[in-house]
Amino acid sequence: MNRYESWGRYPKIKDQKVLRISSPSAPLPLPDDGTSVLPYGLGRSYGDSCVNDHNAVIETSALSNLISFDSESGLLRAESGVSLATILNVFVPRGWFLPVSPGTKFVTLGGAVANDIHGKNHHIKGTFGCHVTQLGLLRSNGEHLTCSLTENSRLFQATVGGLGLTGLITWVEIKLLKIHSPYLDTRTVKFRNLDEFLALSREFDSTYEYSVSWVDCTSEGANLGRGLFMAGNFSERKKPKSPPELSIPFPCQAPSWFLNSYLMRAFNTVYYNKQRSRSVDALTHYEPFFYPLDAILNWNRMYGSRGFFQYQFVIPFDQNGETIKEIFTRITRSKRASFLAVLKTFGDVPSPGMMSFPKKGITLALDFPNDGAPTLELMSELDSVVLQAGGSLYPAKDARMSHAAFIASHPRLTEFEPHIDPRFSSSFWRRVRNES
Repeated sequence: MNRYESWGRYPKIKDQKVLRISSPSAPLPLPDDGTSVLPYGLGRSYGDSCVNDHNAVIETSALSNLISFDSESGLLRAESGVSLATILNVFVPRGWFLPVSPGTKFVTLGGAVANDIHGKNHHIKGTFGCHVTQLGLLRSNGEHLTCSLTENSRLFQATVGGLGLTGLITWVEIKLLKIHSPYLDTRTVKFRNLDEFLALSREFDSTYEYSVSWVDCTSEGANLGRGLFMAGNFSERKKPKSPPELSIPFPCQAPSWFLNSYLMRAFNTVYYNKQRSRSVDALTHYEPFFYPLDAILNWNRMYGSRGFFQYQFVIPFDQNGETIKEIFTRITRSKRASFLAVLKTFGDVPSPGMMSFPKKGITLALDFPNDGAPTLELMSELDSVVLQAGGSLYPAKDARMSHAAFIASHPRLTEFEPHIDPRFSSSFWRRVRNES
């Protein structure tokens, strides 16, 4: 497996140089032949936004130091290669948590900013960028800049959600969240269809900071979009001992036929029916609540050598959820159900980032095995529904959106482009901008 590929393992990388930077104060490594560079953290972007084929990536693993922490305010400054996992390991025992967290802790601070990640509390706290107070940026002309909403503000807004194209983020300052316990008071509710999901979102979003739903993409008819709605708030209750962190490696690269439609349907049915009662309350440790998939190391291997696509979009709320129902109907009819499907609502907390993905509405993230043309055709079909509804596609999850879809998804694109560093690029950027 190529260490410097994307998490979806598609598209395949043919010729990519790997450069390294040793410290935040070191000069930016640039190829002598004039080819472009792109920062590379832990490679958890699913498509080609984290790779730079026929050019170079700059590995940031050496930027791994915590710089300072204010225990009164929760203000943390750390180098950009520090992972969210490291922050959690150090600060959860001290009563602090990330202000916003994605579904994996194996993401660097620099990557969290560059993709302006979102989490289960977007409806209350917005994106990761909303909690970044300032950052360091190294440009290809040798400038070391401090960027914030008051200093180099336009470059700050371009860098948050800027896909690593504005320069190398060297350090990040964020404000952590004070917690009393590593446990959450959680409630898991079974819902029978998308109407029930929307009703639960309206009911729970005002009382729970964190919420997300797993959905069954194989169900049809009256059960279209059934699933499990999971909500939680950090608790003030404590258990005497936290559960041990378990990590089980996926044993091998699965054959291409492994995740077939029959297995998908069986898994979805079993998972939905694992909870017998309609609602279950529990005291849940943050690890399984926020990062269930992190317990399976290299789980992307289950999709085989051809890799997989993740497809995530956001669409505005509409009357009776007709658009999201149409999307689910098309997925179930295609018989290409997603093994992992996550449904959530976004709030209207604005991000400072020009290119930030979330906006008020409904977001769905799906995994599709790479079966070639039929898979690509389905996603193009879904694109038309999403964009017609005024929705957007998420670059960090994408490996195939068209130039037109990218333009439609990013209304502030012309405002962003002047801030791109001339020596930075990516396979994703050249594809969606129709560049060779």
